[in-house]
Amino acid sequence: MKIAWQLFSTFFKIGAFTLGGGYAMLSMVEKAVVDKKQWIAADEFWDLIAIVQSLPGVFAVNTALYVGHKIAGRKGAAAAMLGAIIPSIIIILLLATIFKEYRELPVVERIFKGIRPCVVALILAPSLRMIKSAKLTWKTVIIPIATVALIWWCKVSPAIVILAAIGGSTIYAILMERKLKRTENKEVKP
Repeated sequence: MKIAWQLFSTFFKIGAFTLGGGYAMLSMVEKAVVDKKQWIAADEFWDLIAIVQSLPGVFAVNTALYVGHKIAGRKGAAAAMLGAIIPSIIIILLLATIFKEYRELPVVERIFKGIRPCVVALILAPSLRMIKSAKLTWKTVIIPIATVALIWWCKVSPAIVILAAIGGSTIYAILMERKLKRTENKEVKP
């Protein structure tokens, strides 16, 4: 039960102090679960982020579910998910009651204009760490560049790009496995 409470409180703090959605929370999640608690290794963390990104649903909730389940099974998943969503529910309820009345005030508009660049930075920082952890080579750098081009300029759905990446990776893995088996068979034959 102690680990479930730790998961709940960790994701509650992250959910309460993250502006900008799931991607903005990445650096806080990494700091908490990789650096501070050491529940997950850094390489494994970025692998789980890649998996979570390709799942349907809310990124922050999926991340909490995955980490919670990895650490403490179903109870951990439930605790982490509740910790991640309860602050948002509370904050949205409070803002909905207040914002309706005060959204036209110039000071409120200026506050939101000031928050936007911070949110961009909160999303950009973990993205740069993810790029670094991907260990791109000159051969593989074309993949993220092509992905950005397809999604941004060609307006291809990210779902199609993800499915294509899964298919392409599967085909590549099968071909590499066959190549490895052929090489092993050549070495074994006298």
